[in-house]
Amino acid sequence: MSQLYNSIEPNVIDDEMIQKAIEEQCPDDMGRFTRMEDIKFKDVTELQLSFRNILQIHSLWQFKKLTKLQLDNNIIEKIEALESLVHLVWLDLSFNNIEVIEGLDTLVKLQKLSLYSNRISKIEHMDTLRELQIFSIGKNNLTILKDVIYLRRFKNLRVLNLAGNPLCDDEEYMLFVVAHLPNLVYLDYKLVHDTTVSISAFHACEIEHQHLTAHLLCWYASNTLAFGAESLQKLDLQKHETAFVEYLNGTFLFDSLYEDDTEAAKLAYLPGYLDSSVTYRKEFVSVCEKVFNYGLKGYEKREAEVSEFYEGCHQALAANQQEGRKIILDFETRNK
Repeated sequence: MSQLYNSIEPNVIDDEMIQKAIEEQCPDDMGRFTRMEDIKFKDVTELQLSFRNILQIHSLWQFKKLTKLQLDNNIIEKIEALESLVHLVWLDLSFNNIEVIEGLDTLVKLQKLSLYSNRISKIEHMDTLRELQIFSIGKNNLTILKDVIYLRRFKNLRVLNLAGNPLCDDEEYMLFVVAHLPNLVYLDYKLVHDTTVSISAFHACEIEHQHLTAHLLCWYASNTLAFGAESLQKLDLQKHETAFVEYLNGTFLFDSLYEDDTEAAKLAYLPGYLDSSVTYRKEFVSVCEKVFNYGLKGYEKREAEVSEFYEGCHQALAANQQEGRKIILDFETRNK
């Protein structure tokens, strides 16, 4: 799961390592410039310290403007010495040996946090991360499904990865997570569908009701509503099919396009992707609804025209029948 260091020499972050990292992440010509000018650490906004056998985090207090820090693929055992990085938005601590979530209290601007592939057994000590949008804690030692409820405090959380933890083996895993985190857009690299959210909402109702009577009432009410809703849904679907706008009044078309796209969720780790994807989804659905409404109006117009035509035919037929009866009556009167 995590990095071992019995055969490698562990390192501690120092100025030499940092300087080298800054030079490496700059273009060749800029790298030479940084060596000549000795760039000021306080002006650096991004720092990548991946694959450097780092055992202990140290010497990062100098980075006053740092917004992105990558410490993945090291042998770090403890989250520490990050309290001065108050502007940090992105933190990657994946593929390390971390056992406890700690030392994040001051990172109140953090939006993306990856603790993937560590040794963490409990989600905790993250109360101040109110801006968190993307959280990856897959492939750890999380065993208790109810611990996921802790994440409800993060109202902006849209992407969550728990894949590879023992708790994922629970047969109620998917419904439980979505029921308690209804604002999720992606779970374990997959798009969360509206249908899953609806089903999980009822599932949450079952979880919260502990008594048999409450269970029965909830079941009866939901099934009664479901039966009525299903009947109405069938009628609506027939109407929509006739109007050639079926499944355009919602997110169905958008969701179906991404249903089997397992790569889409990985893009969520790119800066700005989440906001763009949410905006794109809203605009896509908005266009679908406009097409739906336009098609439905066209259908209603056609129906009105057809109805008017048949009404005219009916009136003409009635008038002809009345005229025919009058002619027959006159004929019979003259021949008496």
